[in-house]
Amino acid sequence: MAQTNLRLDARYLEPEASREEVLKWQEDVTLADERLLSGKGRGAAFRGWLDPCALAPDSLLDEICEAADALRSNSGALVVIGIGGSYLGARAVIEALAPDSAQRVYFAGNSISGDYHARLLAKLQSERFALNVISKSGTTTEPAIAFRIFRQRLEASVGREGAAKLIAATTDANRGALLKLARDEGYRRFVVPDDVGGRFSVLSPVGLLPIAYAGVDIRALVRGAAACAAACANRSLDANPALYYAAARNTLYSRGFTVEMLAHFEPRLAFVAEWWKQLFGESEGKEGKGLFPASLNLTADLHSMGQYAQQGRRMLMETFVVVEGGEEGITIPANGGLRDGLEYLAGRTLASVNHEAYRATALAHREGGVPNMTIRLPRLDEENLGALLYFFERACAVSGYLLRVNPFNQPGVEAYKKHMFALLGRPGHEEQTQAIREKVEDGPSGCEITFA
Repeated sequence: MAQTNLRLDARYLEPEASREEVLKWQEDVTLADERLLSGKGRGAAFRGWLDPCALAPDSLLDEICEAADALRSNSGALVVIGIGGSYLGARAVIEALAPDSAQRVYFAGNSISGDYHARLLAKLQSERFALNVISKSGTTTEPAIAFRIFRQRLEASVGREGAAKLIAATTDANRGALLKLARDEGYRRFVVPDDVGGRFSVLSPVGLLPIAYAGVDIRALVRGAAACAAACANRSLDANPALYYAAARNTLYSRGFTVEMLAHFEPRLAFVAEWWKQLFGESEGKEGKGLFPASLNLTADLHSMGQYAQQGRRMLMETFVVVEGGEEGITIPANGGLRDGLEYLAGRTLASVNHEAYRATALAHREGGVPNMTIRLPRLDEENLGALLYFFERACAVSGYLLRVNPFNQPGVEAYKKHMFALLGRPGHEEQTQAIREKVEDGPSGCEITFA
């Protein structure tokens, strides 16, 4: 079993969240984690992600790798069709670990933008592509529309039988429109586990098939997550960074902090931050509670959002994700006659300058009233990223229980769908259609302002 080398540096949480104050949560954290593992907490039916090796056993990993190899050998690109947790985890891992392969893996069905999908279709005009459609039911509006469009294009290009060999469906094991179609057409099939919600599904076939297509070692990814899971057996806050993180963010939340920023200094981590935002936003943002998850891409955002972070309203806490090694060894060259004032940096690596930028930012934000902590990864590879993903999943579930919400449901997500179905005239919503149209079309008079 691999060991987890992920570390949490909490020195800049003080004085708002001193070590002593965080450790006062030990009893509550232990109870929350016990409820999580025993299934006595809310949403207990959705804990299938807790054991990464059980979620993705060796036999399943072999099957996924074989399918990915077959699809890759017969196509030049893969279009992943899904929304929310059905694509964010895969995209996060691919862009972090296989940025070159990311040019061969595209994502559709996460919006209803005609322009976005038209541009993607044009890009694939002369490309033989494969499809991985991910939907438990097959009827979720955004991915269902995209699947119609890309399936039609694929069948027009290679025929119905040829398309069937290039389509993999990740869906429910026993029911649903997509499952029926996949059976009828003979698509490769993988299962969306019943006991895993979308935002916790990256280490299931939902995320692993497109990740494997991109050439990422999914066995190492799962191995890293399993190592973190094993390390989480120790519930002492002094020895468990995931549980300390959960306790620290709740300490700050109880003191009136309302926004958590996830900040990183590696552009490859941008979609890890997007995945993190869904994980925590959808898990904790309910019943009028929860820290609002935001993200900063540094150092770029230091020249934009950095102003607010430094001197804006003091409601912010910050978590840095720092990669300590393994970066490309690019050295800053000598002046060459350019009077840019940077000669003192000649001979230094970009990695060393980037690291000092992080240290300067963490200190400046702390001095500006933003308590922050840092998650340190020795390098950005499969095992360390797998550990980071599990770290956040475990911390999120426990943090939700500390907040006294169900971290595994998302009742608020349905609100826009009901209104959209009514406006589009979906069968069964006829009674609501007129009332909703009146609300969005009429509204209070005199509220639309135009330039004279």
